[in-house]
Amino acid sequence: MNDAQLKEMYQTIRTIATVGFSTNPAKPGYYVPEYLMLKGYRIIPVNPTIQEGLGQKAYPDLLSIPEKVDVVQIFRRAEETPPIVAQAIQIGAKIVWMQVGIVNAEAARAAEAAGLVVSMDKCMMIEHKRLFGE
Repeated sequence: MNDAQLKEMYQTIRTIATVGFSTNPAKPGYYVPEYLMLKGYRIIPVNPTIQEGLGQKAYPDLLSIPEKVDVVQIFRRAEETPPIVAQAIQIGAKIVWMQVGIVNAEAARAAEAAGLVVSMDKCMMIEHKRLFGE
């Protein structure tokens, strides 16, 4: 995505499901979604080991979420992304965002073939700050 597409994405999305959400404030899986929540986005934590995160009900997987999701944000190892992307496709997400350090060409191809936009190896918080400032 170029900067114009990124800006449009941030201005049109509302709900971000964070797969691999962490309850540890020192980890990106916590502070990145926290930053996005403070910027007005609805965050849905996805982690089978927790009940809630950032004051929101957590879900064990994407298929358990009872509402529409715009972005599936992934904080899992690259080799774990294909089944997450498959679920993102099933729930009708628009965008799959693999955070910094996460690259899986197979998962990206599957998402793109299903009509989803894919971002890999980029941080949603860093990109938001770069485009919109603090």
